[in-house]
Amino acid sequence: MVRFRGVPRPPRLATVLNRVDLRIPARPALTDDAALRRLLPRAGLDVSAAIEQVRPTVEAVRERGAPAVVEATARFDGVTPPSLRVPAAAIAAAGEALDPAVRAALGIAIERARLVHGAQRRTDVTTEVVPGGTVTQRWRPVARVGLYVPGGLAVYPSSVVMNVVPAQVAGVESIAVTSPPQKQTGLPDPYVLAACALLGVDEVYAVGGAQAIAMFAYGFSAGSGGPGEESCPSVDVITGPGNVWVTAAKRLVRGVVGIDAEAGPTEIAVLADDTADPRHVAADLISQAEHDPLAASILVTTSEALLDAVEVELTRQVAATKHTERITTALTGPQSGVVLVDDLDAALRVVDAYGAEHLEIQTRDARTVAERVRSAGAIFVGPWSPVSLGDYCAGSNHVLPTGGCARHSSGLSVQTFLRGVQLIEYDEPALRDVTPHVVALAHAEDLPAHGQALTARFSRFSS
Repeated sequence: MVRFRGVPRPPRLATVLNRVDLRIPARPALTDDAALRRLLPRAGLDVSAAIEQVRPTVEAVRERGAPAVVEATARFDGVTPPSLRVPAAAIAAAGEALDPAVRAALGIAIERARLVHGAQRRTDVTTEVVPGGTVTQRWRPVARVGLYVPGGLAVYPSSVVMNVVPAQVAGVESIAVTSPPQKQTGLPDPYVLAACALLGVDEVYAVGGAQAIAMFAYGFSAGSGGPGEESCPSVDVITGPGNVWVTAAKRLVRGVVGIDAEAGPTEIAVLADDTADPRHVAADLISQAEHDPLAASILVTTSEALLDAVEVELTRQVAATKHTERITTALTGPQSGVVLVDDLDAALRVVDAYGAEHLEIQTRDARTVAERVRSAGAIFVGPWSPVSLGDYCAGSNHVLPTGGCARHSSGLSVQTFLRGVQLIEYDEPALRDVTPHVVALAHAEDLPAHGQALTARFSRFSS
């Protein structure tokens, strides 16, 4: 439901955001989270429908291995690579040819990501429950991971950094990267290969789409008939963003492997009051709209004057940027818009219900406001912390939950690649002491053999 306050103004601007007015008298909608979510702009992404379209590809890779990967790559990408695995020489050459400015920028991104993710590494903790009885929580990395780096409208060496660094910090021993091949070379984008070289990753595949996810989930051996009789062992966890086909494939193989999340089109929400600079707000909304025509850019504000100024800035800045058509499509689509509210409390209700992938706070006392937010993939505080900083060099991770999943899921981190394993160790007196309680609970659940597993250990002493 879109409400306009007063008489609707004519569309005098080239880029006019859709408006949802939740000020009085529409404010009662804020009391029901489910109803509120239905009012807010959101991209329509039917992963369920896509599943049936990618299922044949995933099943073919599971059954036939490398030949099915090659066939799918030829069909969907128009490329028949001489080798699915990128030669080590091509990775090294991309690293050597890297522009010095880009090399320096990737170096900074890697350095800061290692610093932040290094602080996330958990340590083992032993708890003495009773004298002679301990439980230790151990954290162990998975053995092998497959990291997906998307292609499409843009190239993402930064996503190599965001996926590889936390896996390395976690201690994963076997790391494989895959990214769609380019038609001209049959290889992933040179920037992607260069980032792999800088990070010391030498197992890289020129495969994209659903077939890449299936390849990592099921693997294939050297005898499966692939080019060069190469092999790709299956992985334990698959991470990385992608399009709807990648997302659908990840849903299909979940359970066979672990996945990070079902990433959809990128999102930015900006919570702003009358102190915000409209130039900053407009630039940040545009920055995420640049990704994809389905990208979502949301402004939540208490100030109609700010909104008017932002729209003027959008018209000016969109016309001056490179991807004008793509950005305009995203900003004017049903997934983008502005939500007008009466006060900050109402604004916080809106952003928590929306659960944005990226949330900027551009208000008075921005840090205090940010600390009240419950649901967001990442929160960018104040005018000097734009989302673009987090995309590249903040040290945070840019692989984040989308589509409202920030209300229940977290972004990629070291923890994604770790498993918690409990080690339980009781001695004889500690077990003897707790046996009556275990027996009582076992009988209450009608599982007497559970109790007998304890009493059998002491019966020889009483005979």
